[in-house]
Amino acid sequence: MRPPAALLSLTLVAALAGCRTAVPDYERQARDRLRATAQAYRPGGHAPEQPALAAGSTAADYLRFALLHHPEVEAAYADWRASVAAITPARSQPDPRLTFQADLADTVMSVMPGFMADFMTPGKRAALGREAAAGSALAYRDYVKAVLQTAAEFRHAWLELAYVAQARQLHARAAAAVGEVIDVSNADYATGRSLAGLEAQVRFQNIAAEHHAHHAALTDRLIAARIRFKSALGLPPSAPDPVWPAPTLAATPLPDDNALWQRVLAANPDLARLRSGVELAVARTAVAETARTPDFGLGAMVDLKTSPVMWRPTASLSLPLWRDKIAATVSAAQARHEAAAARLDAAQLTLAAQLAQALYRVREADRMIAYYDRTALPNLDRVVATAEAAYQSGLSPAGAIPENHLQRITLAIDRLALLFQRETAVTDLFLLTADIAPADTPLLARAASEP
Repeated sequence: MRPPAALLSLTLVAALAGCRTAVPDYERQARDRLRATAQAYRPGGHAPEQPALAAGSTAADYLRFALLHHPEVEAAYADWRASVAAITPARSQPDPRLTFQADLADTVMSVMPGFMADFMTPGKRAALGREAAAGSALAYRDYVKAVLQTAAEFRHAWLELAYVAQARQLHARAAAAVGEVIDVSNADYATGRSLAGLEAQVRFQNIAAEHHAHHAALTDRLIAARIRFKSALGLPPSAPDPVWPAPTLAATPLPDDNALWQRVLAANPDLARLRSGVELAVARTAVAETARTPDFGLGAMVDLKTSPVMWRPTASLSLPLWRDKIAATVSAAQARHEAAAARLDAAQLTLAAQLAQALYRVREADRMIAYYDRTALPNLDRVVATAEAAYQSGLSPAGAIPENHLQRITLAIDRLALLFQRETAVTDLFLLTADIAPADTPLLARAASEP
C-alpha cells in the first residue's frame, strides 16, 4: 500500500504542474490589443524591416523610424506587456504546497508527506483579475502617451531644422544685400552725391555685422538642432548621423475650435489615462469589497509508516472578523475612486485652458503673418518697383534699390519667426488632440484610435 500511495501523490503533483486555466474575456481583450499593436511595432519580437532613410525620405518616413526605435516608446511598450502578463497570476489560485511531517523519538515513528492547496472564491479571483486588467489598460495609455510625445518631440525637432536652415539663408541674403548698400553708399560718398555717406556707411556696417552674427549663431544652432533631431529619432550620439532632411516651414491648416475641443475630449492621451485611472479605482474598490469573503484551504497527509496507510485530511478557513478593518479598506478604495474622478474633471479644466492658449498663439501669429503677406510685403514690393523705375528714369539714386531689398529680406526673417512660433503652437495643439502624426502612420494611428 505504501508505494502506491507515494506514487499517487507524485502523480497528482505532476498532473497539477501542467494545469492551465480558462482565459476570461477581460484578459483576452487585453491580449488581443497587445497582439494587434505588436504586429506593427514588434512583429516576431523585433522591429519590422523598413527602407533605410535616404535623401528622398518624407517626414512620415522619419517619424515611423523614430517611433520604431525610440527607447521611450520601447520602455512603455515593455511595461504594457508586463502588465498584460500580470493578469494571469492575479486571477489564478494560489500555488499548491507539498508538506512533510515526521514524528521522531528513538526511531522514526511516522513519515507524513502531504499536499495542501488554498482556494479563493471565483468572485474574488475575478475581482483581482479585473484589477490587473485595469492596470494593463492604464499601462496601455502610458504607451499611447509615449508614442504621442515621441511624435511631438520629433515634430518640434523637424520644425527647428526647417526654421534654422531657412533663417540662415535669409540672414546670408541680408548680409549680401547690406554689402550692396554699402558699396553704393561708398560710391555716393566718393562722388559727393551724398553728404551723409559716412553716416550711412557706419549704419549699414552695423546692420551687416548684426546679420553676420545672426548667421554665425544660427550655424551653432543648426548643430544643436541636428543633435536634437538625431535624439528624436532614437539614435544615440555614438550612432552614425542619419541622412539630414531638408524640411521647409509651411502653415498647417486647422479645424474649427469646437472640432478641436471635441477631439481633445475624445482622444487626449492625458484624459484617456485618467479615465483608465478611474476604471482602475473602480476595480480596486471591487477587490476591497471581497475582503468580506473568506478563503479556504484543503489538503491531505499520508503516514507511510503505518499499516494500513493512515490518511490525515486537513482543512482551513480564513475568518474576516474585523469589520472595522474591512470597512476602512472599502472606504479607502472608494475615496481613491472619488479622487480619480475629481482629477479627471480637473484635467478637463486644465486642457480647456491649454487649448485656448495654444489657439491664441496660433491666431496671433496668423494675424501678423496676414499683415506681412497682405500689407507690408506687397507695399514694399511696390516701393521697390517704384525705386527701380525712378532709377531707370534718372529721378532717384541707385542706393534706394538694394536698401529696399534689404528691408524686404528683414520682413521675411520676421515672418519666418512668426511662422515658426505658429507651427510650434500647432504642435502643442496636435499633442492635445492626439493628431500629432499623419493618419497613415500605422503604429500611431492604431495606438491613438484605440478606445
